[in-house]
Parts: sequence; C-alpha cells; structure tokens
Amino acid sequence: MKDTSELLDQLTIDRSAVEPGGWSPWAALALAAVTAVAGAFIALKFFAPEPQVVVAEKTQAPAPSTQPNSVATKSSSTRPPTENEDARILNASGYITARRIATVSSEITGLITEVNVEEGMVVDVGQVLARLDDALATVNVELARSQLNAQRAQINSIQANLDEANRVLSRAKELQAQSLVSEAELSRSVAQVDALTAQIKSARANTEVSKLEVKRQQERLDDHTIRAPFAGVVTVKNAQKGEIISPGSAGGGFTRTGICTIVDMTSLEIEVDVNESFIGRVFAGQPVLANLDAYPDWEIPAEVIAIIPTADRAKATVRVRIGILEKDARILPDMGVRVAFMRGTET
Repeated sequence: MKDTSELLDQLTIDRSAVEPGGWSPWAALALAAVTAVAGAFIALKFFAPEPQVVVAEKTQAPAPSTQPNSVATKSSSTRPPTENEDARILNASGYITARRIATVSSEITGLITEVNVEEGMVVDVGQVLARLDDALATVNVELARSQLNAQRAQINSIQANLDEANRVLSRAKELQAQSLVSEAELSRSVAQVDALTAQIKSARANTEVSKLEVKRQQERLDDHTIRAPFAGVVTVKNAQKGEIISPGSAGGGFTRTGICTIVDMTSLEIEVDVNESFIGRVFAGQPVLANLDAYPDWEIPAEVIAIIPTADRAKATVRVRIGILEKDARILPDMGVRVAFMRGTET
C-alpha cells in the first residue's frame, strides 16, 4: 500500500510550482486552444467548398395583348367564343348624338306672355311653343290695312273723275266737229283726261306698296308667335312667362336667348373616336354592334354612316358616324355607348 501511495503522490502536479522563465500550465492550455481555433478557421476559409446559393426564378406574367379587339382570350376550360365575338375586329366608345336639334328662339326682342311647353313634351311641326306681347304689332297691322283702304278709296275717286273727264272730252269732240267749241277747249279736255289717267296709275302703284306694307306688318305680328320648326321632343325649357327674349344676348345676361330645345329622336346616331392607327379597318356600311352603358346586355344593330375626313391632332383619333338601325325610346341623346366593328365586305 505504501508503494502505491508513493507512486500516486509522484503523479500529482504541484500547481504552485512554476519553473523559472517557463510557461504556466494554464497559459499553455489557453495558447493551445487559441491555436486550434485559428487553425480550424483557416481550414474552413481556404479549403472548405463554397456554399451554392440557389435563386428562385420569378414567373413572369404574360404580356398584355396588343390586339385592338378588347375581347379577352378565354382558356379551354371556359365556353367557346360566340359567332359575334369572333366577328369583332375593333372596339370603340362614344356617345349618342342627335343630327337634328335646335334651341328655338324668336326673331325679335319681346316680352314672353305665354309658354306652352314642358320638358319631355312631344311637339309637332308648327305647334305654338310660346307667344310674345304683340299689342304694338297688332296696331301696326291695322294701320297698314287702313292705309291700304285709303289708297283704294283714292283710286275709286280718281276713277270717277276720269270717267267724267272722258265724257267731257267726248262732248267736246262732237261740238268741235260742229264748230261749236274752240280748239283750246278741246285741248283742255284732253289734258284733263291724261292727268287723271296718270293719277290713277300712281294711286294703283301706291296701293301695291300698301299691300306689301300690310304683309310686312303681318309677318312682324306672326314673329310674336313662336312655333316648332320640326317634330320632336322638348329636352330643355329655357324661358318662363314674364321674361324678355331676344335673338341675341343683351340686357347684361338677364335676357333669354331661347324658349326651349327640341330634339328629333328619329335623327339619333352614334359618334365614336377611333384611333387613327386602326381607322383603316373601318369603312362606310360596315356592320356594328352597339351596347349602351345603361343597358350593357342589349345589343343594338347599327352600321357605319361615314368617316369624318379629319383627324384630331391632340388625341390622334378620327371621328366616325354610326347609324342606329333599331329605333327605341330607351335610346337618349348623350348616352354613353360601346361599339364593336364587325367583319364585313367593303363595297
């Protein structure tokens, strides 16, 4: 046992004993650890394979279609395109317009005494829309007629004198043949007849002037009655009873320039702007399908009337007129509309 204990004591390290000028055991262990770590780092840095970075490729969205037809291409799982969709070659949008529309006014300035229209009323050609104060115009017509009557009475008076002068001339000629009157007396009778003949001609000419004056004053009187120039629907009522109306702007903005606005609903058509890049696909007589924004499911048959021969420089578009083949009360002026130009044969 003693030998074993002595052997164990010899193996025990005296930590407090440090050789002069040597390293401490703890310092040696720390240096060894640092050296090991540095070696491992260098080995990993220069000898280990570099990790590969895998970048996932992004799936690009399909580019938008550049075709002028705005009908989207459907996948094989959806319904097949209809015959109309296949025939559409160009889409555009525009508005309903009226080719026959008028703001009805008067030819003279006057006080409105009667207005016989309201918005939405259907009027016929020649129907009375309003009346102006015509008191002075009525007096002028009566005055012109009185002047005409005076001219006619003057003609009758001159005619009576002329008839008497002709009788006197006839007696003078008979007496002169019998040498009972002088030549001077006969000459005076002839001169009297000639003078009265000239007077009656002048009076008849003045009568024609008086007739024209009566007609002129009657036309002026008729101008106080405002009538519909054509059949249509009243869309705007511009004036009321008691206001002043004038064919031109006057009175500092307090004078009305129109009684109402009438639209001929039979003249409605479509106007669209087509990009000038695609105007070559449009031609007169081309079939068109129109869809009102108010009734998108209602397909209205139409056709191209004309291509306006001018381009809009700012918008790079050309205006196209399209006739509506199906007349309907639901189609109103200024409604928005989308049209599809169909395939067809240019004539």
